[in-house]
Amino acid sequence: MSAIERQFYHFAFDPASRVVRMALGEKKLDVTEIAVKYWAPTDELLKLNPSGLLPVLVENYEDGQTVVVCENRAILEHLEELPLSPRLWPVPMQERAEARRLVGWFERKFDYEVNALLLYEKMEKRLMGHGAPDINNLRAGREFLRDHLSYFESLLETRNWLAGRSMSYADFVCAAHLSVIDYFDEMNWQKYPHLKTWYMVIKSRPCFRPLLNDILPGVTAAAHYKELDF
Repeated sequence: MSAIERQFYHFAFDPASRVVRMALGEKKLDVTEIAVKYWAPTDELLKLNPSGLLPVLVENYEDGQTVVVCENRAILEHLEELPLSPRLWPVPMQERAEARRLVGWFERKFDYEVNALLLYEKMEKRLMGHGAPDINNLRAGREFLRDHLSYFESLLETRNWLAGRSMSYADFVCAAHLSVIDYFDEMNWQKYPHLKTWYMVIKSRPCFRPLLNDILPGVTAAAHYKELDF
């Protein structure tokens, strides 16, 4: 049984939405994208996911069944249960465990320490009309970001991909988060040569290219944002 129609509710600069967009693209699934203002969820979104959180994937099947999958981790697991290639959880058990650990790192630690400060001040305040950025929060977010980037750099000094020998959801989640940070010109790539090389590889994949066309009204992307070799 195959889905005959898919709708994907997302916000272009939400890292959780971005990783699912990449996964859908990597698995070559056609979807109808529906942009949502997550800070002002519609009744339609709340009916699908009462928490109002993004992203949401809706699949309509030939037999009339509709499957609603809410939020990024559930969607990623759902996509892996479908008979689709490539598989994005590594086959070796240890690498699979490492990939899941790193996905959790971004969902909890990175989101709390970096996004909740840096992206909140540079993006969410603008979107919600909450005033000017707080300089102290920006400084703290940048300090946390440097710590995270140093850690990722140390992993990639000895690995081809973040979790080991094969590309995985850990790479997609990391790229989704860093790409938003990069849009706001907060990435000093020259300090992290292994991370930069890794990102250039990810950035060159067809599934990533639609992200490079995203535009946040009123905010100009970093000059190198769309460049594959920067």
